[in-house]
Amino acid sequence: MSHSIKLAILGLGTVGTGVINLINDNLDELKRRSGRDIIITEVGTRRQRDDIDPNIMQSSDLMAIAASDNVDIVIEVIGGTTLAREVIIHAIKNGKHVVTANKALLAEHGNEIFAFAEEHHVHVAYEAAVAGGIPIIKVMREALAANKVEWLAGIINGTGNFIMTEMRDKGRPFADVLSEAQALGYAEADPTFDVEGIDAAHKLALLASIAFGIPLQFDKVYCEGITGITLQDVNYAEELGYRIKHLGFAVRRDGTGDDAATGIELRVHPTLIPQDALLANVNGVKNAVLVNSHPLGQTLYCGDGAGAGATASAVMADVMDLVRVLGSKDADDTSNNGHHVPHLAFIPEQLSDTPILRAEQMTTGYYLRVHAYDSPGVLADITRILSDAGINIDAILQKPAHKVGQVPVIILTLPVVERRMNLAIEKIEKLDTITDKVVRIRLDELA
Repeated sequence: MSHSIKLAILGLGTVGTGVINLINDNLDELKRRSGRDIIITEVGTRRQRDDIDPNIMQSSDLMAIAASDNVDIVIEVIGGTTLAREVIIHAIKNGKHVVTANKALLAEHGNEIFAFAEEHHVHVAYEAAVAGGIPIIKVMREALAANKVEWLAGIINGTGNFIMTEMRDKGRPFADVLSEAQALGYAEADPTFDVEGIDAAHKLALLASIAFGIPLQFDKVYCEGITGITLQDVNYAEELGYRIKHLGFAVRRDGTGDDAATGIELRVHPTLIPQDALLANVNGVKNAVLVNSHPLGQTLYCGDGAGAGATASAVMADVMDLVRVLGSKDADDTSNNGHHVPHLAFIPEQLSDTPILRAEQMTTGYYLRVHAYDSPGVLADITRILSDAGINIDAILQKPAHKVGQVPVIILTLPVVERRMNLAIEKIEKLDTITDKVVRIRLDELA
């Protein structure tokens, strides 16, 4: 067997410890699949751990580990976007391949990091950064390489999916379920990144770049959270044959239709989708990504999106790829040869400048909940405003009064450019018969 591949793990939290356990448990399989001994030589940790093999050097000096001659591959699982960036850049500068689970870092600094890695003829692998153990990065970079991706939609935050599932299945309010998610460790003490969609937006930026061959543009992702979703809307959606999921969408638009623009939609928001859609039946903390591409059509990838085992599995899948790259090269050859898929799936100089559409240019269907006085002509006024804006109604549901003299009216629309919906809602809210702000949730048939 050829010489050993030496790993450094930076960070011994849940994921770092999970990687150590996976290597210890499956070492024989790893050797059989790679033809190499894979050993951990150094770990970066703030405090010494008694449960770590004494042959592994423990240190809090992450920069020294990243430059060590006793390391071939650096695994970064410390999180954050400051120290992690500095360490990864230092590792690349010292000729180390890098594996990271850090979606925030790559979404915000990936263009710089990938370019630096190309310049120094090393690879940065990041399967664990999106959807945990689901191999969606590999699928989109390799298995779908001959396909043109038209759109993708994903449940890419397990905390949000757990909350929406519990609200629907058990009739529990948002705040109650969020408290349980925090107690179970699904949500942080500060859950903002999860419930406001920021975590999902980081992941969507990565998926969109791989899907469409565009630079990473996290700052252009439209982001809307689930804190405003009520049991009332969850139940109305069910009655109409839909379920509400917190989804990330990346959609290629060709500019056909009235007001339609050419470009790419990047958006994270609550969405009504048909109850019988596969994506609608991915529950709990599971993640799933639905990809529509030509000529393959729709394919769904589902599994555990977080946790020690799932994330460690993805980290080690990247390590195995890099071991094979190292095995395909001569010891003294530093050129970028061997089996190498471009970081963002497309040759770097072929990344396109396709525009990212602004929110008002996006096209979706809508669920509208309008509260109005129970008086003649109200529904006619609402439907006239929508018609004048060029918005086609798909369904209307009028519910019993919740307050004396007031009724909720539920309207589903066909897809329309958001600019038109904004204008229509503004006019509806100005009617004397409307008692509250219009609640809107986007709707997608996933067709």
